[in-house]
Amino acid sequence: MPDTARLHVVTGGPGSGKTTLVEALAAAGVATVPEAGRAIIRDQVTIGGRAVPWEDADLYAELMLARDLAAWRTAREAGRPVVLDRGLVDIAGYLTLIGQEVPNHVRRAVETCRYAPAVFIAPPWREIYGTDEERRQDWAEAVATHDAMVAAYTGAGYALVPLPKAPVAERVAFVRARIEP
Repeated sequence: MPDTARLHVVTGGPGSGKTTLVEALAAAGVATVPEAGRAIIRDQVTIGGRAVPWEDADLYAELMLARDLAAWRTAREAGRPVVLDRGLVDIAGYLTLIGQEVPNHVRRAVETCRYAPAVFIAPPWREIYGTDEERRQDWAEAVATHDAMVAAYTGAGYALVPLPKAPVAERVAFVRARIEP
């Protein structure tokens, strides 16, 4: 199995249960990588930095790129299946969503740093959607983000596997059945 075929991405809009799923997978013993975007926002808010989506979207995207490239390399070397909360393609989707041009170096990262051919996508799920200090998007933007991720991942040649709108334990079983040998 090619080393990148073990790298499984979970994507979708905010508030669709991605992070909860990835955390539950980690608790079940699956190797995981947390989302870079939320960590960057947390760090930037703590230090009063400007690399947050509502201040400097380009700098925020560059920090996500750096963290996601490092995560991709680490996950690739793990020697076992790894589930990533978002991937490099999400950066291209995010930039497109906010009306920015996707820079060539981001395009090259998407083309060269590949994941398993099937990507899990969490559909918009109004019943569990909520905002917090790091997730400021309203429902309409959450749906638009989902749609941007669909376009970005299919455009990059990935097949999307919709996650069921189901309790976390069922989502965990769904993912594990598809990633474990």
